[in-house]
Amino acid sequence: MADLNISMTVNGRAVEKSAAAGSRLLDFIRNDLNLTGTKEGCGAGECGTCSVFVDGVLVKSCMVPVAKADGAEIETVEGLAPRRQMTPVQRAFHKTGASQCGYCIPGMVMAASATLRENPQADLEEIKQGLGGNICRCTGYQKIFEAVELARDVINGKVPETALDEDEVGESFIGANVRRLDAPSKVTGALRYAGDMVVPTMLHLQVLRSPHAHALIKSIDTSDAEAMAGVEAVVTAADIPGEDGYGVFVHDQPTLATDKVRYVGEAIAAVAAETEALARDAVKAIKIEYEELPAVFDPHEAMSGGPILHDYAQDNVTYHVPIRKGDVEKGFAEADVIVEQDYDTQPIEHAYLEPEAGLAYEEADGTITIHSPSQNITHHRHAASRILGMPVNKIRMIMSPVGGGFGGKEDMHYQCFLALAALKSGRPVRYVFTREESIIASAKRHGFKIRYKMGLKKNGRITATEMYMVSDGGAYGCSTEGVMRKSAILAAGPYDIPNVKVDTIGVYTNNTPAGAMRAFGALQSEFSTESHLDICAEKLGLDPFEIRRINMMQDGAITHTRQKLGSVSIGQVLDEAEKVSGWESGAPTVRGPVRKDLGGDGNREPCTLVPRHTTTASPEEEVA
Repeated sequence: MADLNISMTVNGRAVEKSAAAGSRLLDFIRNDLNLTGTKEGCGAGECGTCSVFVDGVLVKSCMVPVAKADGAEIETVEGLAPRRQMTPVQRAFHKTGASQCGYCIPGMVMAASATLRENPQADLEEIKQGLGGNICRCTGYQKIFEAVELARDVINGKVPETALDEDEVGESFIGANVRRLDAPSKVTGALRYAGDMVVPTMLHLQVLRSPHAHALIKSIDTSDAEAMAGVEAVVTAADIPGEDGYGVFVHDQPTLATDKVRYVGEAIAAVAAETEALARDAVKAIKIEYEELPAVFDPHEAMSGGPILHDYAQDNVTYHVPIRKGDVEKGFAEADVIVEQDYDTQPIEHAYLEPEAGLAYEEADGTITIHSPSQNITHHRHAASRILGMPVNKIRMIMSPVGGGFGGKEDMHYQCFLALAALKSGRPVRYVFTREESIIASAKRHGFKIRYKMGLKKNGRITATEMYMVSDGGAYGCSTEGVMRKSAILAAGPYDIPNVKVDTIGVYTNNTPAGAMRAFGALQSEFSTESHLDICAEKLGLDPFEIRRINMMQDGAITHTRQKLGSVSIGQVLDEAEKVSGWESGAPTVRGPVRKDLGGDGNREPCTLVPRHTTTASPEEEVA
């Protein structure tokens, strides 16, 4: 299809350029005009990072064909104020600390500006409605709402413009409202993330990913792709010069799949070409012969006869953390009641608004430079040195601004084949994931299956706790070892329990690899512990706060990992939590204000109340 001739006014200036047929207004703004304040987060009109004004109307530019904007007046975040100046809305975002990662903020500023242009007196509910098409994954929105309300009051003269000025800091920064140094670049759209970076002669990377969860790679034929005009490099595992394999704890994940794929979305080959479209076409031209293998997706099945995913893990166990304190059988024998319950937590997508991206190029002295939003930059540098077979002083990793991470950008999974493409082509190479690609290929929070058994006296004192936790680590080790350790170490919570038995087991499956996410394994085990205490309190007719006070650690307590604690403040935390929650003390039920505020009515699946001395099969026996 022939290119289109596009004429429009952008930020007050006339623009006449050709645009590729079928391109979006977002592509035209970012790629042809190099106005990268307008971001792409989803490409589906859901997140709002691409918001611009078209003839004064706020629109999602990822959903507008550029041909439909021909002749229109376009205003982007860069056009809201003269360079190095900010509108009251942008200054208010700066003042209140409304920008964290900053990736959503240009779109959020556009939506806030649209809201106040349409209704200068907008109240809080109207502001929320005006921002309803924009997603923020970092702030919780409160500071954003405060910023828009402040901007509204300044614009209307209700408060003086000096309210937007920076607070004075006295003798100490402690307790002072100190602004983020990078906030002005975020609220104006000037900050460039990895996917915004452009350098001369830059190539574009696309990746061939596995359609199979488990299969042997019988052959790879890249000849047709390599023969295409404009394709400068095709990279496979055969191009890796060093010791392949990466992961935070276990180096078992290949940069590009070699003889086998172990999950849908695993990278097999990468193509660097003059355009993204050409690179995508070249990826389709690569021929791969697979031999499909049986796959396993449930960790319990993987441990008990499922297909073996790695030769060195005959039972598919990645890592097992056993912790013992006291004698749990004795503790259960001393209990008046035993409460058992199973808990499941699901894998979770991080959904950071900035999809993974990177830029790699070779310096004149042979150093390879890799820009990426890495949350573990030193580890990535040393891994790249090993994989690329280069001295570490020839690896330069630059942490680009991180547009949301939550732990998900700690695991390295594309930086090295991006660098290989740059080295093989001799030109800079940029790679930007689509949202679909990010979801299919990035590591997730570990899903857990937890079997919980707790013995208690009638007065609520815990005599023994047994936790058997099996976690889906996905196809490769990644962060699983560390997640298993932390989930086990914090499993029993801040409670003084004389007898504890904990087993945390990470298991290989053919699911997407699991990795770091906020709390790093503690969330899953603590969710089960705190939920279990609520159930036990209800069964014993005790107040949920009271059962925690009965069992909470005191100064000098010994944890189930044999650590002696000097001072413990859990009592003060419980007092404050009870006060702010509005809980009515002494209520022997979980159906109170706290449960309702969380969006539930207190209903749950029935738990098991086991009379003392009742015996059940151990988790190990049942799995076997």
